[in-house]
Amino acid sequence: MFYSPESMRRFLSDYLLKFEIANIKQVIMGVITGLNIKEITKQINFSVEEYLEHKEFMNNLLEITSLDEIQLFMSKTRYNKAIREGILYFRNNNEIFVMQAFLDQYYYNNLLEQEKSYDKKERAMISSYIYQLIEVYNLRMISRGITNNIDKDLLKQFLVKGYFFLDENIINTLMNLNNIEDFYQQIENYLKKSPKLQTAQIPIVINKRHLIWSLGAIYQNYFFKINKLKIDDIENSTIYRILELMIKKDKEIKFNIMPNIIRIIHEKFERLENKYGNL
Repeated sequence: MFYSPESMRRFLSDYLLKFEIANIKQVIMGVITGLNIKEITKQINFSVEEYLEHKEFMNNLLEITSLDEIQLFMSKTRYNKAIREGILYFRNNNEIFVMQAFLDQYYYNNLLEQEKSYDKKERAMISSYIYQLIEVYNLRMISRGITNNIDKDLLKQFLVKGYFFLDENIINTLMNLNNIEDFYQQIENYLKKSPKLQTAQIPIVINKRHLIWSLGAIYQNYFFKINKLKIDDIENSTIYRILELMIKKDKEIKFNIMPNIIRIIHEKFERLENKYGNL
């Protein structure tokens, strides 16, 4: 952020909001489940609040001990609507999913809104990256909606109007499916028919167990296929290097770090079961 041009600093700040939103979710879940401030604080990523210069905001939020206070505190922030609607739904249905979904939707809507401010050269890469993120988000929400039998009208409220390989009609068709196997099959068919993916010769492999990871790999492969580093263009190379770092780091976390963490946890549970299973 320090060495980036102003436009990239704006983009990085918008991108980092997803980590602040994760912090907000942790605080709200902690309040709902009755955790004390010390326990909730352990779950907070303070680095992102420092980067965004929002440390005071997070410290003040951590002092709050009720949903009413959280709603009042958030009423003058960018998260007001998502928190208000989410708390209302939670109180009526005892379900936190809607609040989380509205916060996620705000994040992607904000990326989309800020995309309009980039100049032509920036849009060549940043905009395509944003629209790819949004499309993967929409597909993730639809798959969750089908799996958890979420009301279609409610599910539609969480989607963001941004499209890349697909279009609004395809997204609506996928959203109205009721069987997750049909969803897997249709999304694979639609992607295989995408002119962009066909031209770039990107292989389409959908892993049902890790749908979002496999979708992310398709979109990331396409990004690097169509975007090339131009060493003689400083602005282009700066934007490319930053996005390259973000994408590759995200890929490393999803495909290397997280699977290994999950494997280690499973191995520990297996050893505990073997040791104490008969007690």
